[in-house]
Amino acid sequence: MVSGNTLAAVAALIGDVSRASILAALLGGKALTAGELAECAGVSPQTASNHLSRLVDGQLVTVEKQGRHRYFRLASAEVAETLEHLSLLSAIGPVRYRPTGPKDEALRVARTCYDHMAGAIAVGIADSMVRSGAVVFDGNAGMVTERGEAFLTEFGISLSTARKSRRALCRTCLDWSERRPHIGGWLGAAMLERCCERHWLRPAGDGRALTLTRAGQVGLVETFGLPAEALKIVTPESCG
Repeated sequence: MVSGNTLAAVAALIGDVSRASILAALLGGKALTAGELAECAGVSPQTASNHLSRLVDGQLVTVEKQGRHRYFRLASAEVAETLEHLSLLSAIGPVRYRPTGPKDEALRVARTCYDHMAGAIAVGIADSMVRSGAVVFDGNAGMVTERGEAFLTEFGISLSTARKSRRALCRTCLDWSERRPHIGGWLGAAMLERCCERHWLRPAGDGRALTLTRAGQVGLVETFGLPAEALKIVTPESCG
């Protein structure tokens, strides 16, 4: 059993606005320096370092040293999934008027959720694989069927690599913008990597948004039968 004190301690770490901004910046999966995170949070480098020390001590963030440089990233996929679920809670909280900007539209279509894909396209892929019998969802767990293993092999993903990993093969991750699950775990990361290798998706910039390419529009329709309304190529020009 997790004690109330433990939950409160973790909540207090996340509850500070500056620390929440740092965690949100790391949710994209990239390792960032303290200076970069200070800029994301709008605080001084010294203040960011203090916040990062607390996050590292709380095992929400880990630090990697390369020469003189220190890079910070989320401590685990579980931390990322928890933050994504908190994003869902914030989205269904008290209604507030907030105009939707270009960045918001791009994030709704496709974005990174730590090391896997989230957004309308990710949910569409998950729906397609469930309908075809490639994967079966049971709560937070997912199972790849024999049909699914054959499909993934043809797609370019070998599950033999997954069997060497200590990470869960397939997990469901509730998508905060779509309110339905996308695929997480080892398989979710492998799916994103393969879509990028095929040049279907590419990073839109320094943030979490992923840009869908023309090749991606064709490939996702042919491979997963995704509906056209989910396959939007969002650019600053198209958003106005």
